[in-house]
Amino acid sequence: MGNAWKFGDNIDTDQIIPSQYLVLPTIKDMSKHAMEPQHPDFGKTFTPGDIIVGEVNFGCGSSREQAPLVLKELGVQVIIALDFARIFFRNCINNGILPIEHPCAKEISDKDILEIDLQNGVIFNQNTQKKYHFNKIEGYLAEILDAGGLPEYIVKRKEKNG
Repeated sequence: MGNAWKFGDNIDTDQIIPSQYLVLPTIKDMSKHAMEPQHPDFGKTFTPGDIIVGEVNFGCGSSREQAPLVLKELGVQVIIALDFARIFFRNCINNGILPIEHPCAKEISDKDILEIDLQNGVIFNQNTQKKYHFNKIEGYLAEILDAGGLPEYIVKRKEKNG
């Protein structure tokens, strides 16, 4: 459960982490500047568990992996959007962030309180009292998410397979 941070269409990776901050030494340092062009205080005021909500083509632009990494560093676990750029969608999964494509992203407002029921595939908006069902990610992609990302998944598979 968390507050929605609403963004519009075509939020690209340069807006998620502007290129001038890619020279900073760590992802933690970069994360303070996440979403700065859209919301200057986002990297300093985002609370772990809050939920990013975008609209069309979230994560478009370059395939820079720092974009989902800075979001994960801030505590982003879920991003809801009408749709995602394909590379960003997969980079989210590889970094343990659940991307949910759903038309409800249009109806969610900034600071709405959202509950995500992963087991049943339900988004509940406390402000509007609306429930939305989403298709859960299944198979090995779900295993990657459950592990916390691709590196953790690989370690678990190696441990399991000896």
